[in-house]
Amino acid sequence: MPYKLNTIICSTRPGRIGPSIARWFDEFANQHDEFNSNLVDLVDVGLPVYDEPNHPSLKQYQNSHTKAWSRSVEAADAFVFVLPEYNYCPPPSYFNALDYVYKEWNYKPCGFVSYGGVSGGLRSAQLAKQLATTVKMMPMMEGVMVQMASSLIDENGNFSPAKHHESSATAMLNELAKWTRALKTIR
Repeated sequence: MPYKLNTIICSTRPGRIGPSIARWFDEFANQHDEFNSNLVDLVDVGLPVYDEPNHPSLKQYQNSHTKAWSRSVEAADAFVFVLPEYNYCPPPSYFNALDYVYKEWNYKPCGFVSYGGVSGGLRSAQLAKQLATTVKMMPMMEGVMVQMASSLIDENGNFSPAKHHESSATAMLNELAKWTRALKTIR
């Protein structure tokens, strides 16, 4: 049975291109034998800046948005975060989403599809990995980096991947599957 992968669109700003790249990756991941990918948009999740009165490790959530987010994260076996680079960092929505829950992330692997200008969001992904390890996730070394991302979105909002995007995605998904299998034994 395929593992459940949540592909998470991390940018929440108006005019974002993340959904185009994430739709491509979600479809690509669903062609991989080991994953059933579910596209999750942080805009739809609607998390305000962290507003729970109790520490997330207690899992004593008061707000309906937190309870729904907890269920979504808990149900997944692995994650791929699709994120831009803002001032060399991931968007604040990424940090906020990870901070909302804690145990639900533990012992699950994650990968990154980063995008931006000439750096392709690489600095963002590197910083994002640090937070992922703090909530006991295992970030993949492999990833997908999309340089000059805006130039790869057509007039209909579709992302046009190059061969290296597809080969990078395959390598990341193959590695993610190995870690998903291994970490599932811990959970």
